[in-house]
Amino acid sequence: MTPSGKTVDVALAQLRQALSTLESAVDGRFERERAQSDVEGEVRRVHADRSRLAQELDQAEFRANRLEEVNREVSRRLVTAMETIRAVLDR
Repeated sequence: MTPSGKTVDVALAQLRQALSTLESAVDGRFERERAQSDVEGEVRRVHADRSRLAQELDQAEFRANRLEEVNREVSRRLVTAMETIRAVLDR
């Protein structure tokens, strides 16, 4: 083989190596982008869950406050009824 033939062979080997390195870099980039997309999707799901849970919490707090109001009203009415019964019994 002539010196120029060896030079071509070396150049081809270097080109193959460079293409292999490029393919690896592209594959790595695609993998990172896919992983980033997965993370972004998970972040969106977490935000949606947080929003839903915050809304459920607000509703639960509203119901709890309403129950407290009803409880106070029932207690007030019971006290009034007991006082009325005592007044009737004391006659």
